[in-house]
Amino acid sequence: MASVSGTTIWRWLSEDAIRPWTHRSWIFPRDPEFGPKAARVLDLYARTFEGRPLRADEFVISADEKTSIQARVRRHPTLPPGPGRAMRVEHEYERAGALAYLAAWDVHRAKLFGRCESSTGSEPFDRLVADVMTSEPYRRARRVFWIVDNGSSHRGQPSIDRLEGAYRNLRLIHLPVHASWLNQVEIYFGILERKVLTPPDAVSLEELASRILAFGARYEELARPFEWKFTRADLNALLERLAARHVALAEAA
Repeated sequence: MASVSGTTIWRWLSEDAIRPWTHRSWIFPRDPEFGPKAARVLDLYARTFEGRPLRADEFVISADEKTSIQARVRRHPTLPPGPGRAMRVEHEYERAGALAYLAAWDVHRAKLFGRCESSTGSEPFDRLVADVMTSEPYRRARRVFWIVDNGSSHRGQPSIDRLEGAYRNLRLIHLPVHASWLNQVEIYFGILERKVLTPPDAVSLEELASRILAFGARYEELARPFEWKFTRADLNALLERLAARHVALAEAA
């Protein structure tokens, strides 16, 4: 029987005229204020707001929720990777429930706040906010900017009224719609996913929550602020490319 290497097969496929397996999903910004909203967040990452540098007693928090994290009880324990052997994960499992993980990341101090809840919603999110805003240095800060997406726990003007009404020094800053990639806490969620939740094995929700929170505490001991490189100039260049593509699509229609 003839054998063909994987490299040869990929070379044949890459040379073919039609490659339906090669695609990329993307979405045009739909928020009419995408540019100004995104620029405001990027300014805060650069420690400026409305054209003025932030003071030493002003802080920037990036916050979000990671929903429906399942605790999976495997029929057989997962075997860790070893020399010449990948991790082995039993296919069959039982669900021991699911929880939500809420986190707030101080962009410039690399300070992490996290809590596990049975679900998301305004009340669990408000508890996360309280964890931060009742502790120092945030309690007596001049301003604490909270960067959030448009999830239901903190959407729109009602969330601004609720949270800014509860804390005189809190300023809620919404990302544009479809722009969670601008939220720095998502970087930490990616680290958590790789280090703790792949796979999310646990015999109970309590064990899963304990592991998530323990990793957060250990990560914070070693953490440094993320080296954020996407600037206002990058944003403007992106918007120009998207505008040109939008025009091209309209002309082709």
